[in-house]
Amino acid sequence: MASINYSEKIPNNVNLSDDRTLQRALEQWQPNFLSWWGDMGPDGSHDFDVYLRTAVSVDPSGWAHFDHVKMPDYRWGIFLTPGEQDRKIHFGEHKGEAVWQEVPGEHRANLRRIIVTQGDTEPASVEQQRHLGLTAPSMYDLRNLFQVNVEEGRHLWAMVYLLHRYFGRDGREEAEALLGRRSGDEDNPRILGAFNERTPDWLAFYMFTYFTDRDGKFQLSALAESGFDPLARTTKFMLTEEAHHMFVGESGVSRVIARTAQVMNELKTDDVSKIRAAGVIDLETIQRYINFHYSVTIDLFGADQSSNAAIFYSSGLKGRYEEGKREDDHQLNGQSYRLLDVADGKLVEREVPMLNAMNEVLRDDYIKDSVAGVNRWNKVLEKAGIDFRLTVPHKAFNRQIGTFAGVRVAPDGRVISETEWAANERDWLPTAEDRAYVASLMGRVTEPGKFANWIAPPPMGINRQPIDFEYVRFN
Repeated sequence: MASINYSEKIPNNVNLSDDRTLQRALEQWQPNFLSWWGDMGPDGSHDFDVYLRTAVSVDPSGWAHFDHVKMPDYRWGIFLTPGEQDRKIHFGEHKGEAVWQEVPGEHRANLRRIIVTQGDTEPASVEQQRHLGLTAPSMYDLRNLFQVNVEEGRHLWAMVYLLHRYFGRDGREEAEALLGRRSGDEDNPRILGAFNERTPDWLAFYMFTYFTDRDGKFQLSALAESGFDPLARTTKFMLTEEAHHMFVGESGVSRVIARTAQVMNELKTDDVSKIRAAGVIDLETIQRYINFHYSVTIDLFGADQSSNAAIFYSSGLKGRYEEGKREDDHQLNGQSYRLLDVADGKLVEREVPMLNAMNEVLRDDYIKDSVAGVNRWNKVLEKAGIDFRLTVPHKAFNRQIGTFAGVRVAPDGRVISETEWAANERDWLPTAEDRAYVASLMGRVTEPGKFANWIAPPPMGINRQPIDFEYVRFN
């Protein structure tokens, strides 16, 4: 199962040619996918030769092959990690039973919903990033954007395979609908709120790939525990690719910070107007972008208490992050979890049944992981001798879902009045002026080895290539 058959019209390691009906159905979906890519994929890029990584096997040692490829010719396919012999469900009510190779009838609707929701995020992010190639700060960054885009396309294929293979006509209709919705469309938007936000500039792109793709890491990790074995094996391989997206985000923000710190030291100033006059992004604006992208992303985990999340866990459909490393009974009956609530104008803690708090458990794991990366950005400032420190805001800040929807909470966790919010919102979230300023810096740099003024070069190139390698050939 490890090697991938590239002689097929749809590359795969699931022996697709043995199931002619499924193969024909997916081959009928393929032209619709390519039509969607032509309409909604990276703007103006279809003739470029891009130095892309393609999976050649799902073995940890050999899953990446690099070459110049035209993106519409990229070999999107269906790749599952090898099956684990005698694998057992290791959480929920079915703990200890053999994993399912087919969809249990009683879990059909929930599994379909999980797969469709995950699948919908993949084309959404391509649509959100569609125009970014026109303002790339370097050829290196342009290539990274395109790599993220083709992998999001492949993740869509991963979910569509499951829908076609295991859900019959319903699955085929859902797969069509995944190509019908559009990010930000008033009449037919994407399912989750964060995937209808605009990604208008490269600072937003780096924040998205750091924060929102990190949500992807945690959701996929939870699904990689699933008792439905094909879903677990599919998402496990998707995680390998997701790691690159988070690297693009973390290193991108880090390079923006490094360049800003360099200019602050050269000018010996922390005056925002002077920093902007020098054509770099001030740290206050970077902080406001963090506040926005972080708060929008933690909403993706859903309501703090959720009967659906309890059902998904108890049924063995979706586990916790790193379920196997946790030292409890993996069934959680009678166990509790502390949630935040609002009482008398203050944040208070209350205990709820842990099964109902599964979204919050995953969100809290995500928060720890996010904070670690922000601390690494602060090391860049520390090394440059700059006192400013970036932070993530309190998890109740700027929330639209769950207990804190509509509650005004400052970044430091104080519950505040509408008046205080209105007086400070410009300091906490990106303003129209911030976005206009960042947009004014966005101009395409395409000469190999050259970088826009507002971002530092990376410490090394892709796949041991030099930084001035021709990552994209503009034919």
